Amino acid sequence: MGRPRVAIVIPAFNEEKTITKVVKAANKFGKSIVVNDGSKDRTGEKAKSSGAIVFLHKINLGYDAALNTGFKKAARLKFDYIITLDADGQHEPKLIKKFIDLLKSGEPIVLGVRNKKARLAEHLFGLYTNYRYGVKDPLCGLKGYRLKDYRLIKYFDNYNSIGTELMLRIISSGKNFKQVY
Repeated sequence: MGRPRVAIVIPAFNEEKTITKVVKAANKFGKSIVVNDGSKDRTGEKAKSSGAIVFLHKINLGYDAALNTGFKKAARLKFDYIITLDADGQHEPKLIKKFIDLLKSGEPIVLGVRNKKARLAEHLFGLYTNYRYGVKDPLCGLKGYRLKDYRLIKYFDNYNSIGTELMLRIISSGKNFKQVY
């Protein structure tokens, strides 16, 4: 069995200052798929020149729509795993290797946990999901999925839940998950 095919889906809106660094770091672990979500700057062309597959939303449709597009493209390209990564550079790309190792070992979902959250609402939602599901940071943009679990649901997010619907559906179905700090 060869190396697993890993898509790293990066939703991006006006991230020309960070996208080159993020894509180059991510491409060490898989293939970056950048969804340029209506950016008015050079995000798309910088992502492409850095080695990413780039898809364009002509207007800004939002984070969830960008992730939906990226997941659909990754599924069509028949990747084994999908890892989401924010375009602003807030996540340590070296963690992607750990995510891949956990997914290869059979974990259905791997979740990143940030050191600090930006908004009070993030803390409150985190308290709820930690109590209900054991998920400490549901809004962290760094998550890993097996493509076969995505295919069962057929979409990433249907109700604009800021990147949490697929995660919560998988966990609610009784599947295990790991959290990476």
